[in-house]
Amino acid sequence: MEIERKYLIQAEQIPFHPEDYPCRLIEQAYLCTEPVVRIRKDNDDYILTYKSAGLMVREEYNLPLTKEAYAHLREKADGRIITKCRYIIPLHEFIREAPYSSLSVELDVFSGDLNGLLLAEVEFPDERSAKNFTAPSWFGEDVTFSSKYHNSTLSKF
Repeated sequence: MEIERKYLIQAEQIPFHPEDYPCRLIEQAYLCTEPVVRIRKDNDDYILTYKSAGLMVREEYNLPLTKEAYAHLREKADGRIITKCRYIIPLHEFIREAPYSSLSVELDVFSGDLNGLLLAEVEFPDERSAKNFTAPSWFGEDVTFSSKYHNSTLSKF
């Protein structure tokens, strides 16, 4: 189960240098968007993911792929292939109260056709924590309940 909130970010509002934090290089493509079937290259890991319908709460299943299987499936992608740098920022630097202090912000900085788009995601252990979350001041618009900012939607031309 994936429980997350998602926010639009304006680069000039970020109170730190993302490059100071760990980064993963991600490339992902969609084989289907209803239901969501995605392949992802995450640094040197290759993953096939199924996601159910939903906005803040969705079922998610991940299966490992080989590099060769990823390359084969990549050829079958519908729409654009998404590329982004994902910076992992400890949330405790901005929110000190439990249960949020142990969580991280995943700051996605998109490149290619989506250059300039920045999204922050926070995954939660339960729905209550997600619903009660108050975002740090540098977070922009809450787009959790808009499918417009799902990566599967962004993959469409």
